[in-house]
Amino acid sequence: MDATAHDQIHELDALVVGAGFGGIYMLYKLRNELGLDAVAIDKAGGVGGTWYWNKYPGALSDSEGFVYQYSFDRDLYEQTPWKTKFVTQPEILQYLNGVVDRYSLREHIQLETGMTDAEFDEPSGTWTVRTDRGVTYRCRFLVTGLGLLSATNMPSFPGIETFEGRLVHTGAWPEDLDLTGKRVGVIGNGSTGNQVITASAPIVAHLTSFQRTPQYSVPAGNRELTPEQIQHHRDNFDAIWDQVHNSSTAMGFVESTVETFSIDEAEREAVYEKAWNEGGGFRFMFETFGDIATDEDANEEAAKFIRRRIAEVVKDPETARKLTPTDLYARRPLCDSGYYETFNRPNVTLVNVKENP
Repeated sequence: MDATAHDQIHELDALVVGAGFGGIYMLYKLRNELGLDAVAIDKAGGVGGTWYWNKYPGALSDSEGFVYQYSFDRDLYEQTPWKTKFVTQPEILQYLNGVVDRYSLREHIQLETGMTDAEFDEPSGTWTVRTDRGVTYRCRFLVTGLGLLSATNMPSFPGIETFEGRLVHTGAWPEDLDLTGKRVGVIGNGSTGNQVITASAPIVAHLTSFQRTPQYSVPAGNRELTPEQIQHHRDNFDAIWDQVHNSSTAMGFVESTVETFSIDEAEREAVYEKAWNEGGGFRFMFETFGDIATDEDANEEAAKFIRRRIAEVVKDPETARKLTPTDLYARRPLCDSGYYETFNRPNVTLVNVKENP
């Protein structure tokens, strides 16, 4: 892969592709700790990775804020201003921009620059990386921090070309879009669809949820932390991160080792009830019992509890039926801010696309 004459060729020690959580940390590590000549590139117009692109209504972390941040600098950790259990997209984006400026990384990040190809040369031990801006980088180390959510997938189906409304993707949400008073259709009901539906329903004229597969979801229980809780996180910095780095879920809590059927039905119900009221999808799946993800009968017990709650919350029996999963409780554990309650609103309609293709 020879660089053409019009290419700018930059010689570096390391190139980082991506400026989200991982890319920012790697740039800090390479430059500030190892003293290497390193640059990061990102196709976005700003840093933040998934939190730059996903600006849709209701965007919220499903990891608790006290562990959804960097752990390499205790002073940074103690100065993080988050005051709630979970953290909103604007707060996370502001945090990442603050980190970039705090450690003087911004001048070493090239935005609106995408990698088009990369090739490793064995004899010289170097990478040659081309970009869509006509800049070629040669480096010893290439670090890819592309993330799992870096590309959108706009569905294609008959009739979409004649749709006269506005088509948007949550992974490339336009800043000028205001849904107030609009007729809105949401395709999908995973973590993102769950959040969009719940946040948008109160402001739109009408919302239609197009659902293929119903989801298990539990309350997020998002709330303000007490000053004592915030101070506890700061005082126990080392213990918290030691637990995170040595746990199976890395979510900031000790996973249960209690087997579902080692206690009686009333005790099980109390455990589920407590987890439901306190909130958090990962806590419900992994802090209640240790075999929900590994034993089919244990999984079914947890699933039955959630199904009962759906039936209690959703007033219309037919809507409740459509919202009730019958498969394993085995996807990414969702949490919400009133997802099932949203379908009691008169301006919300649910369409099961399997039953009504």
